[in-house]
Amino acid sequence: MMEALLEVSWIYLLLAAFAGGAFGASIGALPAFIFTGFMVIAGEAGGLGGVTGEIAFGAVFGPHISFAGGAAAAAYAAKQGYMDTGFDFHEAKNITYAFGTKVDVLVVGGLFGILGLVITAVSAGFALPWDPIAIAVVLSALLHRAFLGYSVIGKVHGNGVLDMTPFEREEKKPSAEGTVDDHVKKATDRFAVEPWLPHQYTWGSVAFLGLIAGILGAFIAIATGSPFLAFGISAASLFFLNLGVANFPVTHHITLPASTAALAYMATVGSPIESAGMLGDLADGTVFMGLVVGSVFGLICAVFGEFFQRIFYAQGDTHVDPPAAAIVFGTLLIAVLYFAGAFSTGVWVPGTV
Repeated sequence: MMEALLEVSWIYLLLAAFAGGAFGASIGALPAFIFTGFMVIAGEAGGLGGVTGEIAFGAVFGPHISFAGGAAAAAYAAKQGYMDTGFDFHEAKNITYAFGTKVDVLVVGGLFGILGLVITAVSAGFALPWDPIAIAVVLSALLHRAFLGYSVIGKVHGNGVLDMTPFEREEKKPSAEGTVDDHVKKATDRFAVEPWLPHQYTWGSVAFLGLIAGILGAFIAIATGSPFLAFGISAASLFFLNLGVANFPVTHHITLPASTAALAYMATVGSPIESAGMLGDLADGTVFMGLVVGSVFGLICAVFGEFFQRIFYAQGDTHVDPPAAAIVFGTLLIAVLYFAGAFSTGVWVPGTV
């Protein structure tokens, strides 16, 4: 009887994941992720765990489903020559584009929504020590490159894979590379190196953003007891980036690990992470140290995200998400500290609870 129920449950989940991935393609990957942020805020601020777990991180707006499905759909649509938006980079990187009712594109989004669900379920089922949603976003993106015929890393330009100076010099790809896979631009119409965020890629500025956003993520977590609220705020704030507000920062890969690490530290020194109002501990310096821990994790994850984008995004043709990779790295580091005995809990990281 139980096996039959599990089979039925999986049918529901697969259908929902297909619909979630298709919906992500329909409205665009980035708008779908912004809704993730709104739903996290609603769930965490309202004490509605089901909204956070089943809607924000589930089949409707879970990034492994709706965002990953939307990103794969953009890669497919660019390959088919459906996109001619004037986007500065390869059209497959245009994750703001909504495909509406384009059936074949939505089907691709739905299939990658299912893939995201499966990867997440496997990771969580084996209690692998990182964020199972974030690892699914990363692997889904690498797989859509492979499945759709894109290079997994891309052709390296400049002095090595970490060199961003060709972009600063506004160098274009050499004409010998021919027409690129989006069937729109010639190689010479594209920058040789395409930074994920042209306003957020220098090491020093990224590191400083990591410090300050890490402090804020830790503060929100300590004040509320929620490891996810700061992430929701960061994700929802991308509404302004989607609107085209210049120089708007991306911080969700900073605030989530910082929040989690700060709560892990607070629990390790004896403060209950389930309750809010821990700011009263300021006198003994506990909260101060929690903010320090958050800032360190914020810095580490911000820098790792930049390192990842230089390898997998800047040289490639489709969107591989640096924030998701940074969250994988940050949560893995929290798990390592737990296994080493430095933290008494990983808060929510699989294998540490």
